[in-house]
Amino acid sequence: MDYPQRFANLPVATWPRLRGLLDAVQPGGDPINMTIGDPQHPMPPFLAEAMAAQIAGFGGYPNNDGSPALLDAISRWLYHRYGVTVGADRIMALNGTREGLYNAAMALCPEIKAGATPVILTPNPFYQVYAVAALSVGAEPVYLPATAETGHLPDFAALPADVLDRTAIAYICSPANPQGAVASEDYWRTLIGLAEKHDFKIFADECYSEIYRDTRPVGALQVAQEMGADPERVVVFHSLSKRSNLAGLRSGFCASGPRNIAAIRSLRAYAGAPLPGPVQAVSALVWDDEAHVTASRALYIEKFEIADRILGNVPGYVSPKAGFFLWLPVEDGEDAALRLWAETGVRTLPGAYLSREISGFNPGAGFIRVALCGPTDDVARGLTHLRDTLYQ
Repeated sequence: MDYPQRFANLPVATWPRLRGLLDAVQPGGDPINMTIGDPQHPMPPFLAEAMAAQIAGFGGYPNNDGSPALLDAISRWLYHRYGVTVGADRIMALNGTREGLYNAAMALCPEIKAGATPVILTPNPFYQVYAVAALSVGAEPVYLPATAETGHLPDFAALPADVLDRTAIAYICSPANPQGAVASEDYWRTLIGLAEKHDFKIFADECYSEIYRDTRPVGALQVAQEMGADPERVVVFHSLSKRSNLAGLRSGFCASGPRNIAAIRSLRAYAGAPLPGPVQAVSALVWDDEAHVTASRALYIEKFEIADRILGNVPGYVSPKAGFFLWLPVEDGEDAALRLWAETGVRTLPGAYLSREISGFNPGAGFIRVALCGPTDDVARGLTHLRDTLYQ
């Protein structure tokens, strides 16, 4: 039996690859998992009671597009957070943002762009669904290095005009996973200007927008609105996973112009799984509450201060502006992760597992990603082990 070849060259996925590297080795101490971005801060205090009150809703089919209450709550949040007015016809409820980032490409990427195979641009390193989405729609993925030299964000403006003319979609994550870099208003203006000039869409993955230290990250929709850009030019993706410590709820949304959202809704009516009704009901309450978000952000700020204190003298250490990852320079990411696990029980992620080698260069190879999601004491202990093992 033949199988499709479009996915034949995919590397082993991140987490099976990590298990293959570390699981055959006994940890050298009490395990501290600093790999996956799995928020461990308290959930909103009202969640359990609110979910129990909605339990009967699991007996019925849910609204595919998002209930009016949920869409209204998201619309309010977008206005209060970014100052943008986005009606219900411009919002789509999602089972978390990963499926949305994938299915939006399925719904919106044309078969031909500028008379040729379309291009989908992605930062490198990157959230791995971007690449699979490009392959699924038959586009050519083009990986743009996001390194210290580019401010840890891709330099879209450096691309040749013929590549930009073929571009259908540009993925961008701000605050960036894994480096914590934040796109400035000028950065967004440049990218949106390129999209307007070369007629492509921007998929702005803003899932880490509420985890920041000093200044709230500017959003793609707000800059696009200020510029008077085509409302269809930008699609933003948000989630309760990071903002509200609810990764298991699988609740997010995308927002864009009405034509984009109509196309996404049409496809998902056939091929998508709507959020369960009780999840939609409690999600509306969570989007309307900021107190738990503020409390969680304070905990992350405390952990970033711990990281600065423990690792501040490490050559190449960059204190991130946002998100909850450290992107730490090492000689070899796999060797460093294996050594840490074997000698101390600290579990980290080789940076190369989040990036692709292009023309002999893998921008993640000399890094490890460290998640600051666990309890404060575990973070401090894990970072101390890491410093003493890798940087002394």
